[in-house]
Amino acid sequence: MFRFLLLCLSASLLYSCGPDAPETDPEMSDVALRAHADSLAHAYIIVDGHVDLPYRLKVKNFRLEREMLGIPIETDEGDFDYVRAVEGGLDAPFMSIYIPSNLQEEKGASPALADSLIDMVKGIIAAHPDKFAPALSPDDIERNFDRGLVSLPMGMENGSPIEDDLSRVEQYFNKGIRYITLTHAKDNLISDSSYDTTGTNGGLSPFGEEVVREMNRVGVMVDVSHISDAAFWDVMEITDVPVIASHSSVRHFTPDFERNMNDEMIKRMGENGGVIQINFGSTFLDGALRSRQDSLREVFMNLLAERGLQNRTPEAEALADSFQLENPTLYSDVEMVADHIDRVVQIAGIDHVGLGSDYDGVGDSLPTGLKDVADYPNLVYVLLKRGYTDEDIQKILSGNVLRVWRAVEAASSARG
Repeated sequence: MFRFLLLCLSASLLYSCGPDAPETDPEMSDVALRAHADSLAHAYIIVDGHVDLPYRLKVKNFRLEREMLGIPIETDEGDFDYVRAVEGGLDAPFMSIYIPSNLQEEKGASPALADSLIDMVKGIIAAHPDKFAPALSPDDIERNFDRGLVSLPMGMENGSPIEDDLSRVEQYFNKGIRYITLTHAKDNLISDSSYDTTGTNGGLSPFGEEVVREMNRVGVMVDVSHISDAAFWDVMEITDVPVIASHSSVRHFTPDFERNMNDEMIKRMGENGGVIQINFGSTFLDGALRSRQDSLREVFMNLLAERGLQNRTPEAEALADSFQLENPTLYSDVEMVADHIDRVVQIAGIDHVGLGSDYDGVGDSLPTGLKDVADYPNLVYVLLKRGYTDEDIQKILSGNVLRVWRAVEAASSARG
């Protein structure tokens, strides 16, 4: 609350704050509107449903040694660090405990990686208690916000570490996991993937149905990002609490991309009380751009084959650099992110949309105006220009997903 009042006081010459504040003035100057956007980004809690920092650090040979734990504070690498998060007003990025699909082929490999990434997040918090804090509930996030700390809640991207052991749902809850994305790039023991055409389970497997019920019981949010359409509809039949899509966008703008959600799914999520958190990756935002990049990717892979090069070797990386110079990556922009938000609001209402950037997870595909975690005020500015109220923006930034989280908590507590 102190932080909110301080921001209101510092901006009092431009606008008033609080529940009795007037709606955004359509005649407000652009300078004043940008100042208002920046103030809202810092006055309201921002929850981002998906930031891939842990795996980025893992593949960079991150070690849990005190001298190495400065990496998340300030760096030129990646999309997230503490300094940029504070600049952008980011208060609660869900740290993605990302498990690559190929690990599920070896028993024990997925749980081992999950545990190492969970320990990494806890290690970052322990090393910097003046900057980061754990968050096991919405109340924790609000307390940390009041203390000026960045919360690091955790969500597991890919339920493969559960393997065939239902008791692991509760075990991961006890380790701090608060949502689980049921699968990732391949069908697993729980669910079919939107990226996999095999259709192994025809949606959720019988075991996957048990997993969803157990997540409801324990109080872990069900994340429907990455799952197939059939699996989504199975989840909707089974869950008795709202669900989230932690980092998905709207298929209306990407018709051939099943990874995004179609209008019927978005409508059903609204009826369920759930929230779709918009992914910022350019190929999630613009179907035409996705087609262009897919075509370029095919050309590049053919070029590698012609030269007898293996992908990810130094020679291939050098070729990739020159290829990108000759064929510049095309980006979407912050206005397109707002278009996706608009579409969800039109279909399901203002209470069912949030942010799930996929920072550090979508590579060099982030839209102009949202290149890293310092840029959330740019999106707030665009939304204000489109007529969204301060109350609307508070819901988009965090209110909606915190409501879902509380509903899942309450239902779990009621079960005893």
